[in-house]
Amino acid sequence: MRIVTDSAADMPAEELGALAIAEAPLYIQFPEGEVASSDLTSDAFYDRLEAMVPAIPKTSLPSGGQFAEIYRSVARGDPEILSVHISSGLSGTINAARMGGEEVAPEGVNVAIHDTMTLSGAERYQVLAAAGAARQGWPLPDIISRLEQLRAQTEIAYTLETLEYLARGGRIGRVAALAGSLLKLKPVIHVEHTDGKYTSIGKARTISQALEVIVGRMTHLYEATPVWVTVLHGRLPAPAATLSEMLRMRLNVARLEELRVSPVLGVHTGPGVVGAAVAPMALFADLQL
Repeated sequence: MRIVTDSAADMPAEELGALAIAEAPLYIQFPEGEVASSDLTSDAFYDRLEAMVPAIPKTSLPSGGQFAEIYRSVARGDPEILSVHISSGLSGTINAARMGGEEVAPEGVNVAIHDTMTLSGAERYQVLAAAGAARQGWPLPDIISRLEQLRAQTEIAYTLETLEYLARGGRIGRVAALAGSLLKLKPVIHVEHTDGKYTSIGKARTISQALEVIVGRMTHLYEATPVWVTVLHGRLPAPAATLSEMLRMRLNVARLEELRVSPVLGVHTGPGVVGAAVAPMALFADLQL
C-alpha cells in the first residue's frame, strides 16, 4: 500500500523520501505567479511574505485531476493507496482527493481517503503511522483504526505574535484582530477534535506567557505518559528552543524534534508562529519509524 499526503503536514523532504510517501502540493499565489509550497524554503517564503505587507498571497489546492495523476503515478505496482490529509474543517484538499480517487477507480486503482481532522505536526504523526503500518503489511482497517486513535489522542497548540495575518486572510475579522492588537494579546489556538477547526484555548500578553499556556495544556493532557513532541515555528527559533526545553522538563518526553511550519500554513500565521504537537509514544511502539 502506498501513502499520499499534502504539504500541510510539515514533513521534511528527506522523511517523505525515506518512507516513499507521495505529497500533493498546496500552492501559494504570489502576484508574479503561483508556486508550490514545497518549492520554497521557509526563510525564502517569509522574506517574500514580509516584502508584500500589507498585502498577503492567497493559497490554493491541487485539483481533483492533479490528485488523479498522483494516484496513477504511485499506483504502478501498488494499486492500493491510502490518502491522508489536512482537516476538512480547515481546507477543501480532501474533497479534491476524493474527486481524484473517483477518477482513477475505473482504472483499478483503489484509493482510501482519511481525514486527519488536524494539520501540521499532528497531521504528520498520522501520515507517519500510516506509512509505518503499510510497510509492515497491516490491512487497511487496522491502519485506519490506528489513525483514529492518533486523531483522538494527539494535541496541537500554537501561539502567534500578531493576529494580522489571520485577519488579512479572512480567518478572523478585522475588528477582532484590532482588539487583540490594541490589548497586545497573543492567542493560543488548537484544532478542535470534533470538527477539525481552530479554537482559542487561551490568551496571554507575551509570547513567554503564551508558551506557558501551551505547556500547561500539554501537561494537563499527558501528565506522565511517554510522548512524542514536535515543536514547530515559522521564524522564531529562540521561542521554539524555549518551548522545547519547557516541554522536556514538564512532560515524559520519549522523542522530541523542532521543525519549521510550511509556507502554505505560514501564509495565514506570518513568521511569528510557535507551537507544538504531542502524541502518546505508545501509538508508535509497534511501528518501524
